[in-house]
Amino acid sequence: MNDKDVKILAIVGMCGSGKSTAIDYLTEHGIPKVYFGGVILKALADDGVEDTPENEKRYREELREKEGKDFVVKRAIVEAKNLIAAGQKRVVLDGLYTWTEYKILRQEFPTEMTVVAVVVPKALRRKRLAERPERPFNAQQAAERDKSEIENLEKGGPIAIADYYVDNSGTIKEFHERFAALCKEIGFLDA
Repeated sequence: MNDKDVKILAIVGMCGSGKSTAIDYLTEHGIPKVYFGGVILKALADDGVEDTPENEKRYREELREKEGKDFVVKRAIVEAKNLIAAGQKRVVLDGLYTWTEYKILRQEFPTEMTVVAVVVPKALRRKRLAERPERPFNAQQAAERDKSEIENLEKGGPIAIADYYVDNSGTIKEFHERFAALCKEIGFLDA
């Protein structure tokens, strides 16, 4: 691709770190997102299976097992390219999980993509997961989700090799300020 005006931001982080908060911030500023999880949700709906954390996890792993580890990312690349072809110069990727996905995206968008990891101490992530209104997790569920994402989905690699890290251990307002400052610094949002 290699268009110097196009910028793609991939947000990574563990469950409960605040990835959705970062992505919502960007979409509220008019940046379109490519939602990797949409592929999984569509598969659940197509099969008439209830959307639960357990079913999403099972489908995520089964689809990657059946279709290959690049199944979701291939569809996300098409969606991102369609947005860019339609004139979008900024796109946020919501759901980059695996090392395989990272390598494919880096090859596809070598200069356009920046990876930002949202990080939070584990105890605070677990507290937030337990208190969130939609799909709360107890401590055991959160631990199982972490283990599954690290062992089965290779989620640690993209976080470890992120270009930037944003701490989200304060208030939402503080996070928005830090995140916006980073996005402006890297030219993803206007100063």
